[in-house]
Amino acid sequence: MQLRIPGPTPLPPQVLAAMGRQMINHRGKEFSGLIQQVIGRLQTFFQTRNDVLLLTASGTGGMEAAVVNMLSPGDPVLCISNGFFGDRFSDISRAFGAEVTMLTFEWGKPIDVDAVRRALAQGPRLKAIQVVQNETSTGVANDITAISAVAHEFDKLILVDSISGLGAVDLPVDRLGLDVVVSASQKAWMSPPGLAMISVSQRAWEAQAKARMPRCYFDLAEAKKFYARGQTPWTPAVGAAYGLAAALELMAAEGLSPIVARHERIARKAREGVKALGLSPFADERYASTTVTSVRVPEGVDAKKLLQVMYTDHNIELAGGQQKLEGKIFRIGHLGWVNETEIDGVLKALAQALPRVGYVKTPVSR
Repeated sequence: MQLRIPGPTPLPPQVLAAMGRQMINHRGKEFSGLIQQVIGRLQTFFQTRNDVLLLTASGTGGMEAAVVNMLSPGDPVLCISNGFFGDRFSDISRAFGAEVTMLTFEWGKPIDVDAVRRALAQGPRLKAIQVVQNETSTGVANDITAISAVAHEFDKLILVDSISGLGAVDLPVDRLGLDVVVSASQKAWMSPPGLAMISVSQRAWEAQAKARMPRCYFDLAEAKKFYARGQTPWTPAVGAAYGLAAALELMAAEGLSPIVARHERIARKAREGVKALGLSPFADERYASTTVTSVRVPEGVDAKKLLQVMYTDHNIELAGGQQKLEGKIFRIGHLGWVNETEIDGVLKALAQALPRVGYVKTPVSR
């Protein structure tokens, strides 16, 4: 079966083999060496000298850690959202008592940086901004370079969800001055679910020392203290760590620039391929993600039937739309362990499946 959803993603054989290793003492020297190697390679792909911490959690756990470590109840925060996961960031902040100001944009459209600047100018008390770099629900990649510049212009902390971006995209954390960046193992990192990784700047550590939201399992200061002796504060997902270490070894051999270029090529192939079938990408191509392609469901086509035919007849699993986009789009995940041949297979299968569910390609007028 070809799994072409935006996560979990397929695992290379080397990762599967690594996950089959026997358990080890998570307080011993062998695990200490493993986690130090993993963190060192994560810093390379995050392009940072900041602390990078490994949490046994999903990406949402990493988002919660970003919130509860940087904010206090009542702190005013600007949550910028143009999709399902931007809204999730705001939900987490509200759950812990932050005073959330929403800056929302149409799903499928990019964040307007000038609107961010106006919102920050009108809210001088705002402590931080929260933003999603790669909005998985819509296939839009937001301009974090421009957004981070505005955040620094107003001296605000910037908390970034790059759960479905990092590992596949060029996101220079230190150069952009990003205070907290979250990613997760089951996306571009070619690893099983279960690990969140989070980078923390010096400015963020200063905020963390003053923040008063309740935290225990996700206390980053505790995680940093234990990392100094090659451990995690709580029992880690050792098998997932084995897998991540093996995946990072493969990624190091390929190199960051080739990985980024591969994802860009594959994303172009996916977009051009769906257009050749007469379909319309949902996200404007100027802002389209390189890890997930969103496609409008043609009029008269039942999205669930299309996904079912792809699965039962072609052994390919695609993702549907989320929340307000359910039934309106489908999504092709192409992040992590993926190549052009696999996308060719998806496009060929779509060409066969679409007529089965009532799609008639509209002839191009001349």
